[in-house]
Amino acid sequence: MLDYALIDALAAVLREGSFERAARALHLTPSAVSQRVRLLEERLGQVLVVRSNPTRATPAGRALARHAEQVGLLEHELLGELPVLAQGVQGRVTLPVAVNADSLASWFIAAAAEATADAPLLLDLSLDDQEHTAEWLRSGEVVAAVTALAQAVPGCRSVPLGRLRYCATASPAFMQHHFADGVDAGSLAQAPTLTFNRRDRLQDQWIDQVLGHDQPAPTHWLPSTQAFVDGCLAGLGWGMNMQAMVQPMLDRGELVELVPGQTLAVPLYWQHRRRSPMVLEALSRAVQKAAAAVLEPLDEPVR
Repeated sequence: MLDYALIDALAAVLREGSFERAARALHLTPSAVSQRVRLLEERLGQVLVVRSNPTRATPAGRALARHAEQVGLLEHELLGELPVLAQGVQGRVTLPVAVNADSLASWFIAAAAEATADAPLLLDLSLDDQEHTAEWLRSGEVVAAVTALAQAVPGCRSVPLGRLRYCATASPAFMQHHFADGVDAGSLAQAPTLTFNRRDRLQDQWIDQVLGHDQPAPTHWLPSTQAFVDGCLAGLGWGMNMQAMVQPMLDRGELVELVPGQTLAVPLYWQHRRRSPMVLEALSRAVQKAAAAVLEPLDEPVR
């Protein structure tokens, strides 16, 4: 039989990033938490935690931590169905969720606030490009994700959220310096662009849409939604910004589109485990509501 007191200690160490913070979360001493994790490692005969700052899971430790999260979700749901069992039981359930940075910056926080307002729920958000958040679902590291993937991950339900529209923008001075003779393959090959991270392909997709083929471009790496806007305003480079976010600046002439009207719409979906606890269903409802208030409609069936 699994000793869940030991597994919970392991999960807390990995979730909190250190033995000290895990001890505070569990109302134990760091020594007690360390002893529990060490005992679990001895019983299983393998290392479960890399003692770094922050702590990191080995593959075996990650599997046990995911199991602890699933057990916690199931226990929370059972307590909701049988309130008599909840007498004297306190605590919150933590949902690991993957989301893209632009959704987090524009509408996801409203969903998170609504879902957690009256529920004993905490969120553990992981950031990744919308093209890759589904990988977190496949690996079991999260129970839900905002993703560009329409096809449901095995064991998951895919719900269309809407389209997030982007436009290629730059400052007037940047446009005059780099695109005085127009936006073409030659000018795009020389003008610096802004890229969120190594997984971000929005700029490449826009260039392909405009030119009909790929075109390498020099880039500044800038992993921040707000910094993208600031970088464009400052003339650091051109970048793909959410249209709703920069429309006031376009209206004032502080930013201009590289090619007027040539926008890029990215469809977004909410994927979550089909066998979901009630707290995850509540989050899903809040996510769909918040997305509908901001995103363009995406008329596709639930998968």
